Amino acid sequence: MQDKPLEKKSQSPLYQQLMSRLKNDIKAGIYAPGARIPSEQLLCDTYAVSRVTVRKAMQDLVQEGLLVRRQGKGTFVAQERIQRDLQQITSFSQACRQNGHTAGARLISAEMVNAAAEDAEKLGLPADSLVVEIIRQRLCDGEPVMLEVNRFPAKYAFLLDMPADGSLYEELMKQGLIPSSAVHDISLGHATPMAARQLGCQPGDALLLLDETVLDQHGEPLHLSRQWIRGDKYTFRI
Repeated sequence: MQDKPLEKKSQSPLYQQLMSRLKNDIKAGIYAPGARIPSEQLLCDTYAVSRVTVRKAMQDLVQEGLLVRRQGKGTFVAQERIQRDLQQITSFSQACRQNGHTAGARLISAEMVNAAAEDAEKLGLPADSLVVEIIRQRLCDGEPVMLEVNRFPAKYAFLLDMPADGSLYEELMKQGLIPSSAVHDISLGHATPMAARQLGCQPGDALLLLDETVLDQHGEPLHLSRQWIRGDKYTFRI
């Protein structure tokens, strides 16, 4: 930690000076990915600044994605993000492997449900159809990153019997079905109570929200996907 006092007569606001110090410490490896940043009080004492200044600096670094807050534990340096190229159809498992990580999953539910109006429209199904719904918590190196809800036409019911931690796309490809193109809608979402429980955040916290309609090699609708994603763990390339 650079403990040289901040320049109170500088034209640069104190919170920006503190941000710069912390960024330099992270870049220099003083705080490695996953390391806990000193407490607000210690930063106040070290740099002789107010708690308001410290909180502003920390808040802006969280918004930049350099730091992440964990409820009841403190503030930590963000881990390297998984990068996924949306110009290619890539499963979560593939994206993890390509970034040198290990993918995992925890099954929340897998069942046949009544198709919603959006399901019927985008999957080209009659309004009274059933669809296969698979909801999973996705893990990277054992840490929750994503909550995904996938819905498939009922003819893909064999997916209900696959291992919870397996790749849906790999299972489909075994059946000769190749996810080949998709329509993506990315937005800023807010954690539902269920998403918050699964991702270790608070209800209402900002999350990335990805909605996809995926087509097979014949241009036929294969499935719909909605993913609530921790932005400190995942990024997209378009």
